[in-house]
Amino acid sequence: MTVVSRVAAVLLAAGSSERFGSENKLLAEIGGEPLLRRVTRVVIGAGLSEIVVVTGHEAERCRSAVEGLAVRFVHNAACSHGMGSSVAVGIGALGDEFEGAFIVPTDMPFLTSALFTRLWAAFEASDGRGIVFPVTVAGEQRNPVLWPRAYFPELRALVGTTGAKALLRKYAAQSRGIPLASDEEATDIDTLADLAAACDQPRPL
Repeated sequence: MTVVSRVAAVLLAAGSSERFGSENKLLAEIGGEPLLRRVTRVVIGAGLSEIVVVTGHEAERCRSAVEGLAVRFVHNAACSHGMGSSVAVGIGALGDEFEGAFIVPTDMPFLTSALFTRLWAAFEASDGRGIVFPVTVAGEQRNPVLWPRAYFPELRALVGTTGAKALLRKYAAQSRGIPLASDEEATDIDTLADLAAACDQPRPL
């Protein structure tokens, strides 16, 4: 595994999964392991130099789900305020040595380490200045997004439920979309029906 130096990942695992029902979707199993652990293993496989997991709702259960994996935890006490606060907490936990950071929702069961590698290569090609994210065949922006350090102050100032989408719109001219190997890589889990569909096609990572 090659370590991608100076690039970190912030994994968002603080939400309450309201659309999923009474259970925490990140703890639902796909292929015999919790979704959160599955995604975390993929990110570790990409060889990033630091991985920060932002917890909030059911923090102890989420920590247990990734027990033994090489990650660092930070807690978002304001997780009920929305995803923006979790992005802010995660970026705020990174040291000055990082040139960029992936923001990674942890409800994406078919993410691949190869996708992170492709995004990082595009980031390097921009001299670490461009915002990089995957796009579907139709050209629609998907996650994860790799943000250069220049945008960390604005990411740390995020609040509410909108996450970083407003910043992506603001800096569209500084952004580059990288085609997904398959739109399936961008699948996310919001509902029980989404989970059932994903379980019908589990894939080794």
